[in-house]
Amino acid sequence: MKLAGLKPKHFLWEMKGDVAVIRLDRPDRKNPLTFESYAELRDTFRDMVYADDVKAVVFASNGGNFCSGGDVHDIIGPLLDRDMKGLLDFTRMTGDLVKAMINCKVPIIAATEGICVGAGAMVSLASDVRFAAPDCKTAFLFTRVGLAGCDMGACAMLPRAIGQSRAADLLYTGRAMSAEEGERWGYFTRIVDNDSLFDEALKYATRLADGPNFGHMMTKTMLAQEWSMSLEMAIEAEAQTQAICMQTEDFRRAYEAFVAKEKPAFKGD
Repeated sequence: MKLAGLKPKHFLWEMKGDVAVIRLDRPDRKNPLTFESYAELRDTFRDMVYADDVKAVVFASNGGNFCSGGDVHDIIGPLLDRDMKGLLDFTRMTGDLVKAMINCKVPIIAATEGICVGAGAMVSLASDVRFAAPDCKTAFLFTRVGLAGCDMGACAMLPRAIGQSRAADLLYTGRAMSAEEGERWGYFTRIVDNDSLFDEALKYATRLADGPNFGHMMTKTMLAQEWSMSLEMAIEAEAQTQAICMQTEDFRRAYEAFVAKEKPAFKGD
């Protein structure tokens, strides 16, 4: 399956070599999500499991902002008229986007600047690596609109990223986490000036795309699956994972390059 020629209707898509660049496309409103963009993003990340031409993803900002969450007029208003089944259909769809990102098999790098709140904060949290501009404000706003803070997997994922007490603070209050706080707490990998943010994220993603892609896929799989394993189960799962990876040609290429004192040229097989 090929995704390089994808022409989505509800977000921007661009290929930079083997790296897919995704941006939400409503910069005038700080890039809110809609019913349609949720669903199209979910389906796209699901398709990446079967695509062989996307090796990494940069989920980037647009117009100085990452994402302002669910659109107040296009989502929150219409939800007031839905019955319980309709509401559950929506909340399951939003969670399915997070699950699709976690299970898409390729590394996702979020490059966040400006506003990164609500569902947008969850998109950044569901990414594997997060870069932030100094002006980035990340907030899990769910309680500020009268909901619980446990939306889209937040109560499971955020404590693992920054710790239980810090996560509780953000989820109870809905306050914004600054880029400096996020880096200090381990949420952000690094802070990069706005002018260099996308280039640094793309350079990082390209480095991963040039690496052992099968190995990256197995790494991402284990990072997700080992949350629910005991230590003994995790060690055994990793033993089996490495035995599988040792059968790849990339493992052989790395050995041969080491012997020849060359840099290995990985091909993902």
